[in-house]
Amino acid sequence: MEVVITPTPRHAAELAADAVCRLLEDDPRSVLGLATGSSPLALYRALIDRHRAGQVSFGRARAFTLDEYVGLPRGHAESYREVIRRELEDHVDFPAGAVTGPDGHAEDLARAGRDYEEAIVSAGGVDLQVLGLGGNGHIAFNEPGSSLNSLTRVKALTRRTRSDNARFFGGNAEEVPSLCLTQGLGTIRRARHLVLIATGEAKAPAVAAMVEGPVSASCPASVLQLHPHVTVLLDGPAASDLQHRDDYAAAWAVKPAGQGL
Repeated sequence: MEVVITPTPRHAAELAADAVCRLLEDDPRSVLGLATGSSPLALYRALIDRHRAGQVSFGRARAFTLDEYVGLPRGHAESYREVIRRELEDHVDFPAGAVTGPDGHAEDLARAGRDYEEAIVSAGGVDLQVLGLGGNGHIAFNEPGSSLNSLTRVKALTRRTRSDNARFFGGNAEEVPSLCLTQGLGTIRRARHLVLIATGEAKAPAVAAMVEGPVSASCPASVLQLHPHVTVLLDGPAASDLQHRDDYAAAWAVKPAGQGL
């Protein structure tokens, strides 16, 4: 796990954008994994800027989103499929149908989860998966207690997560759906490169548990310690609870130029 502490959230987003652009330059047919939430938004804005400047194309790429609410009307502004469309897809050159999300409207949600797993495998797997981090340590919607080998499935959202997400629903946690369809921790771990962005002091306890705590279902993101290629991009406040932050900074300072994330 490589931990990179950046001066500002914008710096974290630009480093993540560097990794995405390098991947697509090396292989334009790469498969991306897209997260929603607040943390990745600066990354998507950076990618849009680079696309408009002619520095990156998504014209031969594919993408899979991490999760989706269950029970929202089709086209609801806060469905994660709509968020990705609004915040990234509409502004770059993904081909029609190249971005796929879990079907939160399926009559058989368990089958929809299995179908999503098969779609990811059929596409060759995810090359670079963007991740955010929940305040309780969740990634995607894998809440505390999730199996570390779980696959795409229906999950109940905790009261903490619904409260955290209430800001997207007019501040009313009761408007946040209680169920979701989410990639599992086992699904996420199959991606070849995981890039997690966490910023702000509120994320500091979860970051410390993820990076330096034990691998435990109590902090689902801690399973990333077992992955061979994980990059954790933080700003100073998000890194403030890390015991070894000086060591992470020193390692980054001597990393060979041009090696990338």
